Amino acid sequence: MDATAVRRSEHSSFFLCRFTPCFLGLAVCSEYDIFDVYGTLDELTLFTDVVSRYVSRHSMISLMKLAPGSIYQENGWDPTNSLQIAWKSLCKTFLIEAEWFASGNMTSAKEYLENGIVSSGVNTGLVHMFFLLGEGLTKENVQTIDRVPEIISSSTRILRLWDDLKNAKDEYQEGNDGSYVDCLLREQRELSLKSARELVMSKISDVWKSLNKECLSDDTFPATFTKASLKLARMVPLMYDYDNNHSLPKLGQLVKSLFSDECRHSTSKL
Repeated sequence: MDATAVRRSEHSSFFLCRFTPCFLGLAVCSEYDIFDVYGTLDELTLFTDVVSRYVSRHSMISLMKLAPGSIYQENGWDPTNSLQIAWKSLCKTFLIEAEWFASGNMTSAKEYLENGIVSSGVNTGLVHMFFLLGEGLTKENVQTIDRVPEIISSSTRILRLWDDLKNAKDEYQEGNDGSYVDCLLREQRELSLKSARELVMSKISDVWKSLNKECLSDDTFPATFTKASLKLARMVPLMYDYDNNHSLPKLGQLVKSLFSDECRHSTSKL
């Protein structure tokens, strides 16, 4: 294969690795809305039972075929078991949160955050990403991925904490929305809101130290996957930098710059 063909193949692979997480994000958000807005607790319990019983190898193969080019199969490893574990776990953590809200009794801050590692959907996304990248596919690494390793849980904690810290209150928003900050305020009555937010920022800093340590000292996973987890965590503050209008002005400016820069680049070639 010549150099041009190699570059074309790499470009196609990277495109699929970008496209497929977008599709998965939509799937996770749709499932989240079922639990958060539309379903009663009885309906959600039945739904979770159905998912746990019938998210089968066949259904995972059908899901993988939706990815352009069937890239999952191209990498020489059958990921269906790991994907089953990830999607079943996601559904179960959604149900746990629904049960908390239905009872009116929220759990401890620690348990809320541990459940949020999975219910954020990031874990499910990174499991897919691991198999999409197609590097380091060994039995040992796959077993580690199934147990939610630190490289995944750290990125997920950062997202969950930022989400709870920066979540803008939308008066038109339906459903329930838990918060690590609220859990802290319930547990420690003497805390002010400012102090609780400072504790969350301190915890984010600690998790970042753990993530950096994993990236620098642990060579369990290939650099491509490590970088993907790291870049996801770096992206989080930008995703949750809401203003008072529930908008993301910095993210909007960056998106506009991508289009304007591309237009200038295309024009210069004319």
